[in-house]
Amino acid sequence: MIKKGTIVKGIAGFYYVDTGEQVHECKARGVFKNKNFKPAVGDEVDLDTSGDTAVIIKVHERQNEFIRPPVANVEQFVVVSALADPKPNLVVVDKFLAVAEMNDVEIVLCFTKKDLVTESDIEKIREIYEGVYPLVFLDVHSEHGMDDLIPHLKDKKSALAGPSGVGKSTILNALRKDLDVETGSVSDKTKRGKHTTRHVELFNLDFGGMVFDTPGFTSFDVPDIDEADLQFLFPDIDSYRGQCRFNGCRHLTEPDCAVREAVEAGDIHELRYKSYCSQIEEIRERERKKY
Repeated sequence: MIKKGTIVKGIAGFYYVDTGEQVHECKARGVFKNKNFKPAVGDEVDLDTSGDTAVIIKVHERQNEFIRPPVANVEQFVVVSALADPKPNLVVVDKFLAVAEMNDVEIVLCFTKKDLVTESDIEKIREIYEGVYPLVFLDVHSEHGMDDLIPHLKDKKSALAGPSGVGKSTILNALRKDLDVETGSVSDKTKRGKHTTRHVELFNLDFGGMVFDTPGFTSFDVPDIDEADLQFLFPDIDSYRGQCRFNGCRHLTEPDCAVREAVEAGDIHELRYKSYCSQIEEIRERERKKY
């Protein structure tokens, strides 16, 4: 019998496919290996359940795919960062945002541990991102703010992405009381989160929708983005498209640059612009290493 379903987990060569009626443990057909193609969590698939072990026989065309985290068909990225413990690294946050933009994915920016900071600290984050992305602020232990996050997750496949130790697993536990996902503390020495999630998994949500649980990251590389295209992945910078003196303006040192003028006027936050410049330099450094 041929059934359709979604891969919700993959471990040690076995895939777990949710058909809506049950979750089947499956192997992938050998042709995928021959084509050097590996099914991913989030893939929509056909499986043959007629044998002793169900077999994935077809992977449907992907809407998108990510290498890190290794998932497919993400409709929305919830980029998670802590406000404290560890201190937010906004350059890393902006890298996640750029990757989501590159894949045409909806974005929600979620900051946790608001109980550890002042309202002034929260306002500083609002000044950077408000009007650019939807913002949610959580105290994940008391679950204060979860009611603001849930409407964004309803009826979508969302991926929680961000460094370890920022509260992604705690958010999952709040969304699904039955999961008891292992949570990690932050290392006193490195101030980085200890890796807790061992594999990618996709969970159903009671109120509708699905959420990916993905391994945490302490760094995130900008993929092969051309430096000329990076500006289009910053909506606040892209809003000035066509207003610079030069068509190919990179918004770095060129004269009559509308973006730099907007930064000076406070219409684009200085930290977002610095993050953009940092990513440009990272792209250039990677290109230099190729030769």
